[in-house]
This record gives sequence, structure tokens and C-alpha cells, in this order.
Amino acid sequence: MGFIGLGGQGSGHLLGGAWTYVPGGYVARDEVQVLAVCDVRTERREQARDRCNGVYAQKFGAGRYRSVEAYGDFREVLARPDIDAVLLALPYHWAGKMATMAARAGKDVYCEKPVCITVREGRQMVETIRRHGRVYQAGTQQRSEYGGKFRMACELVRNGHIGELREVYAYRPPGALYPLGVPEGEPKPVPGGLDWDMWLGPLPAQPYCGSAGHALPGCFVGDVNWSPHHYDIIQWVLDADSSGPLEAEWEGGAVHLHYPNGVVVHSAPYPGEGVGSVGGACFVGTKGRIAVDRENIVSYPSGILRARFGPGDTRVNRPQGHADNFIDCIRTRRPTICHAETAHRSMSAVLVGGIALALRRSVRWDPSREEFPGDGEANRLLAYAARAPWGA
Repeated sequence: MGFIGLGGQGSGHLLGGAWTYVPGGYVARDEVQVLAVCDVRTERREQARDRCNGVYAQKFGAGRYRSVEAYGDFREVLARPDIDAVLLALPYHWAGKMATMAARAGKDVYCEKPVCITVREGRQMVETIRRHGRVYQAGTQQRSEYGGKFRMACELVRNGHIGELREVYAYRPPGALYPLGVPEGEPKPVPGGLDWDMWLGPLPAQPYCGSAGHALPGCFVGDVNWSPHHYDIIQWVLDADSSGPLEAEWEGGAVHLHYPNGVVVHSAPYPGEGVGSVGGACFVGTKGRIAVDRENIVSYPSGILRARFGPGDTRVNRPQGHADNFIDCIRTRRPTICHAETAHRSMSAVLVGGIALALRRSVRWDPSREEFPGDGEANRLLAYAARAPWGA
């Protein structure tokens, strides 16, 4: 494997850390050999290389392992024929494009959210993954982790234990790429060891103004960071992994997504309900409701959570862990629990709602054609002109 992007999330996957769910990271796994680490910051990539080599030297003895190499240009990692898969933990604007390039290079891909920043970019990623027969896993790990609480909520709702589902409260606003404009802040010298041009990648050329984290200030409206976890679970529960909403209704800064089955998803908390804010949602039916997040699952009436499932009930994928599911699917070539189409559709729900936020008006959406019917202003926000040479 190769690891591209070595900030908190990327280094956590590599070496072990919060939200990564693999003790000791991938470098500690017997079934994985890390061969390459890459980051636009010299210090990060060199530290990651040295730590990985230290782990392997201690584990196998000096001279009995292949050295982990550090790179500043991810294309050198993708060009290596001895790397089967890459894990991408990147600035938001790089995720979809780099996943597409990795698939073209014959690599399987684990990509942290947001998996894309425009609908067109996401669709291109899906088609490229499919065309090249690659395995893809999105880092929306709630379907696999947290003791199965989200899976329980999904199965209870899908099997009618809260009656007919009517409303969902998402707790977070959707988000989208904002029309790119003048950078915020005064130009500053680029820090030593940072390849600012590579960090920008497909974004318009602009001076460094002190930010080289997840995203440029002012680049997005709403939330494209935390909300994908909320809306991914909602898409899962609604059995909408290959579809999406028909309308994003804008109401004074709030957004309500209307789905084909009549369910309305509100970008707000359920009044008075604390559970649901930590990556979850509250599902309201005709006979009760369920609220779930990473910390808790509750139901009203409480007996809903004690319901038993029968042999004819709908059940969902039950992997042991998100990283384990990815590794297993690399071996078996089966789809992961958050494969490319699923990831794209969840992110599309976020982006469609975010476009309504950006335009400050309601928009109609055709999930089969992935466009806003007869709405040129909204359709222009489905893509952006990427800077050369990153536009293809």
C-alpha cells in the first residue's frame, strides 16, 4: 500500500490513531506492507517514512524488509507497479480527482471524505472505478463501526418498526463548492518544505495566505466535512444508495431534501433530542422514532430497540470493521460497504442541498440524470474549471 496525505487522518490510518479503528495502523498489519508515503510537506513525509521503517526494523530485523520510500509527488506513488492500493487523506479538492487518477493507474482506493466536491467529479470517479475494475472504500465508517448502532437503526427503520418513515433530522447543513473568488487574507511567504502549487492542484493559482489544511477559507458554503457522515447514514436507511432527493427546498438558511418516497430530510436537529448530533440522525415514523449517533441509540417508545428480526426481514451488510472490509474486498474483489456509487450518491445529497444554500433558493433535482432540470444557474455548480494539468 501507499499512503497519500499524512495529516491527522492519514497518519492515523498509517500508524494508528483516532477514527481509524486499526490498532497500530496499517503498518502494524501482517497482511499489509507499506511501501510508500507521500505528502506535500517534507517534514510529514520524512517523519512517516522514518516511523514506518522503525516499525519494520523492529518487527523483522534490519535488512529483512523493503524500505518505505517518501515522495512529494503522488504521481510517483501511482506509477509504482508494486503498489496494489492507496489510502487517500487529502485536502477536500483533491479527493475525487486523485481517486480517479489512482483507479486509472490500477490501484484500489480507500478515500477519506468528502469523496468529491462536485457531482460531476464524483460521477467521473465512479465510472473510472467501474471501468478499471477497482475496489473503492469511502471513509464513511459509521456503516461498519460503533458497535453496530447505525446498522441497528437502519434495519429497524427499514423493517417498519417505527411505522412508515416520514421525516429525518440530519443535524448538520449540507454543503457545496462556492464559486471560487478572491482568496481571503494577505499573501504570506510559503513555509519551507511546503509545495504550495501541488497543494492547490486543480484550484486556481493564488498566493499562500496562511492556510494549507483541509480547505481554503471561503471555498465552500455549508458543511462538506462533518455532514457527509450524517447524510451517508440517512441515504443508507432510506435505501437510496443508487438514488437521491428530488428537491432541495431552501427556507431561510435551512434545507429540506424531498425524496421520491415522500420522506423529508431536514438539515436541523430534532427538537429537544440530543442524540443524533455526533454523525447520526433522527428518524421519525408514524409509530415512533429512533435517534442514533456514534455514542448512543434511543427509541420512542423504548421497546422498539428490543424488536426481534425474523427470517424474512431486511438485513444489511455486516462487516467486522471498515478497514477489514476494504482489505477483504481487495482479496475477493467484492464491493465494499461504502463503494464508489454509494459514496458518490451520499455526497451528492450533501452537494445538491449545498447548491440550494449557495443560490439561496430551492432547486429541483433529477437523480437519474444527475442534473437540475431546466436550471442553468444551478447546473453550472455541478462542476468547476480545474487548473491545468488537472482538468482531465
